Amino acid sequence: MTDWKTRTKLVHEGTRRSQYGEMAEAIFLTQGFAYDSAEQAEARFVKAGEDEFIYARYGNPTTRMFEERIAGLEGTEDAFATASGMAAVNGALVSMLRAGDHVVSSRALFGSCLYILEEVLARYGVNVTFVDGADLDQWRKAVVPGTKAVFFESMSNPTLELVDIRSVAEIAHAVGAVVIVDNVFATPIFSRAVEQGADVVVYSTTKHIDGQGRALGGVVCGSKDWIRKVLEPYMKHTGGSMSPFTAWMHLNGMATLDLRCRAMADSALKVAAALEGDARVSKVIYPGLASHPQHALAMAQMGSGGTLVTFEVKGGKEAAFRFMNALEIAKISNNLGDAKTIATHPATTTHQRLPQDQKDVLGITPGLIRLSVGLEDADDLIADLRQALAKEIGRASCRERVSSPV
Repeated sequence: MTDWKTRTKLVHEGTRRSQYGEMAEAIFLTQGFAYDSAEQAEARFVKAGEDEFIYARYGNPTTRMFEERIAGLEGTEDAFATASGMAAVNGALVSMLRAGDHVVSSRALFGSCLYILEEVLARYGVNVTFVDGADLDQWRKAVVPGTKAVFFESMSNPTLELVDIRSVAEIAHAVGAVVIVDNVFATPIFSRAVEQGADVVVYSTTKHIDGQGRALGGVVCGSKDWIRKVLEPYMKHTGGSMSPFTAWMHLNGMATLDLRCRAMADSALKVAAALEGDARVSKVIYPGLASHPQHALAMAQMGSGGTLVTFEVKGGKEAAFRFMNALEIAKISNNLGDAKTIATHPATTTHQRLPQDQKDVLGITPGLIRLSVGLEDADDLIADLRQALAKEIGRASCRERVSSPV
């Protein structure tokens, strides 16, 4: 690992060149590798060297470039690239937990993360305790001697609630628990999770790292011992590894990651400020706003409010749908971190499987919209949101006039 600054790491860290000296990162689109002799094959299966490969499910030169680049960026000793963000979450948890183990998790999680904790781990005898991630007293009460791990999203999806990484890490480390952080909303650009006490950091690289909506991917960052001795055996035998082609796309995406994330965050702040003053919106959630209850924590932990804005349209689900259908620039989808601005209705898509009482606890209301701010001009985005809100209000007024008694 070098002491280069972030943008330099994003362009150069981990680069491997073949005998041809290519400038662009090469894609080694191969599943297997040839050996000079039977003896060499035997030796490599006993112990592969630092730059030796056996099978793409175990490792590949292009994938290794990506792993070294993201580890250098995140500030960890090593990383393992996975087939998706959920493969990364699943691998990080399942690889280290056994029947009878205890894990404490924040309650505000993406639906698929909740499935792993509530269904998969519970099915195999792992005890899971859920807490309000922002309530340190609940963490102190739940984390007990023998707790094996704690898991949380550093910024929750979709209500943008922050967990105090440093404080929770201190609580967990006091009993020897591993701190696993899903850091996708914070992004590798604004993250200082390792510095703040995280042992293992997980990303869905599908989001900001790819940044163009092209490929599924994930990565787990941590110490060399944890990645290679705990995680890697599980991942390579269960088939959750990233493809070389995806790694190559991600390597190219990373060159502009810092520029993209900072531009998106700047626009997100402008969009949030514009929505905050709009009477047609009942609530705006953005940690970069001074009005956000965790604004000070966001600035201390990330130095930014991030690239997503969540807000509630007055009128519930019907009003939210009409608003989304009226958008002209923002696209309706369930991804985030894309160059294109994306509007999502969490209650009916990403968090649809949650029972209503759980949605109520998490603040996922029928009128809630998650906006992943892209690279478009911020003024154009604000104008698009305002015209969609105006159309929704206009339709609502027409309906009221029609239904009113003469």
